[in-house]
Amino acid sequence: MSKGKKLYRKAEDQLESLKEEVAEELHLDDDIERRGYENMTTREVGKIGGNMVKKMIKYAEKQMDEKDGKID
Repeated sequence: MSKGKKLYRKAEDQLESLKEEVAEELHLDDDIERRGYENMTTREVGKIGGNMVKKMIKYAEKQMDEKDGKID
């Protein structure tokens, strides 16, 4: 993911898993295996990132709903 200092190693691993999950859902996983992320188009990686954000927002909304709108 980012090249800076890692604050939450477990979260980084989970984000990597989410990226792979989303790529598979978008049927881009085979392309990534063949070409690697560095050779994917901006549009392809943007689709993956955009769908990751949608899933993270959905997850955060669910967590907030379960905690009566409170954020830890």
